[in-house]
Amino acid sequence: MIEETTLSTTATVLPPVATVRGQPFVQLPSDLYIPPQALEVLLETFTGPLDLLLYLIKKQNFDILDIPVAEVTRQYMHYIELMQVLEIELATEYLVMAAVLTEIKSRLLLPKPVSVQSVEEEDPRVELIRRLQEYEQVKQAAYELDQLPRQGRDVFLAMAKAELTTSEINGIAQPDIDLEDLIEAFQSVLMRTALTTHHAIAREPLSIRERMSQIMHRLSAETCVEFTTLFTAREGRMGVVVTFIALLELWRQTLIELLQKTPFGKIEVSAR
Repeated sequence: MIEETTLSTTATVLPPVATVRGQPFVQLPSDLYIPPQALEVLLETFTGPLDLLLYLIKKQNFDILDIPVAEVTRQYMHYIELMQVLEIELATEYLVMAAVLTEIKSRLLLPKPVSVQSVEEEDPRVELIRRLQEYEQVKQAAYELDQLPRQGRDVFLAMAKAELTTSEINGIAQPDIDLEDLIEAFQSVLMRTALTTHHAIAREPLSIRERMSQIMHRLSAETCVEFTTLFTAREGRMGVVVTFIALLELWRQTLIELLQKTPFGKIEVSAR
């Protein structure tokens, strides 16, 4: 009687196997069906046949420039069979790569005629090696880009807002003036001032017509005058320009002549 009481007490304290909708279950239901492949999990995931081949080559430490096609093909086909057993839908690319590997393996195993052996034949693995190297470079570049800090994943923007400090004027709370607001107001004042400025236009002290008269008066007294003596340095650039324009206008009206008696010699001005 004591043993039966002890067993019943032990059975009541067993932890439940599962809890469904708040109801504990000490034993699994007898009609519960668990598929035989429910707990089989593939840890490696591949994005395509090239990714699978690259994984097999690195796993066995094979040289990518000297791939043992027979061994890689055997492992590749074993993985394809495993995927079929697990009822995973195979992509067309995997089957195409299996056909390519089989073809390369056959070309390497078939004996070559004596006439063909003398001529150097291209290795049938060259195109596959080139594709694997390009894929490895792209995969490594994508991995390096993914390691860069990304906003929203590694770096987050600070969204905190600063509290405004206020001061009171006549008992009314007023926000404090920031230096940036003061500079912006000052710039707006400068812009309005620039729109209301005045520019005084003064009459030029030198006249082209008067300078033409002065040149003709001097040429009436002198037969020939050197070109450079007609310019006055104290009048500055404006005087030089006015004198030059006056000479051109007199030359256009055929009132003066410009002479150069020797090559590269001095230019002289005379009246007609």
